[in-house]
Amino acid sequence: MMNNYPSKMIEQAVEEISKLPGIGKKSALRLALHLLKRPEAQSLQLAHAVVQLRTETKYCPQCHMISDGDLCGICASHKRDESILCVVEDLRDVLAIENTGQFTGLYHVLGGIISPLSGISPGDLTIESLVARVASGKVSEVILGLSPTMEGDTTAFYLTKKLKEFPVKLSTIARGIPIGGDLEYTDEITLGRSIVGRVTYE
Repeated sequence: MMNNYPSKMIEQAVEEISKLPGIGKKSALRLALHLLKRPEAQSLQLAHAVVQLRTETKYCPQCHMISDGDLCGICASHKRDESILCVVEDLRDVLAIENTGQFTGLYHVLGGIISPLSGISPGDLTIESLVARVASGKVSEVILGLSPTMEGDTTAFYLTKKLKEFPVKLSTIARGIPIGGDLEYTDEITLGRSIVGRVTYE
């Protein structure tokens, strides 16, 4: 069966680009043709950046966020309040909260949320590392900064059971965020007020 692409290389590029989230075959073709029109050096620079991203990316051993060094910039900063820990699903949530300018504590990136339907169990997340950080005695408050979805609430409930034996305050961001919404799509004002107006998790 013949395809509509003028070359096998175009077809392969479209196939790979269309695997990216939110990119269909038509958009992938436009991007592939755009890369062909640009100077070769720009395409090679893009390819190098992608390869470097996959081969050289490191993760902070403390919070599990993407890092260029031994510790991420947030964990290494002396200006952050290490007694307050905000637990989030992934890097996108860290960026969303940081953009509010309202939070000065540290983070803990779970690497996902508990979702039996997706095959994600507590053992797939960095929960034991979180428990160890709290057990160190340096943390006085843990903010559960998880999206208010069924999976987010399930994860929050599991974390409260794991942390209840420690003398820390457990809070969750105020529900100014729509139920069923994602942190990364919440406007900065609403998210900032939710952080400032956090409530005790019950």
